[in-house]
Amino acid sequence: MWRMWQTFDPQRVLVALAIFLFVLALLIHFILLSTNRFNWLDGPQRGPAAVGVTAQADPAATAPATAPAAVTQ
Repeated sequence: MWRMWQTFDPQRVLVALAIFLFVLALLIHFILLSTNRFNWLDGPQRGPAAVGVTAQADPAATAPATAPAAVTQ
């Protein structure tokens, strides 16, 4: 192990490692911020509300069905 540190400058290796880890942390945080579930700044966003024309229901269609009259002979 000591020969590896003779080949590479320890200060440069540690600075490069710190920069890499910082960039990786930023990347992970931005990926999480782009999701709906893990966006801690804006909170969960609801989808756009369905806007449409509301038609009045036919009263005959919504009335409960009545039993047919008994047939007598």
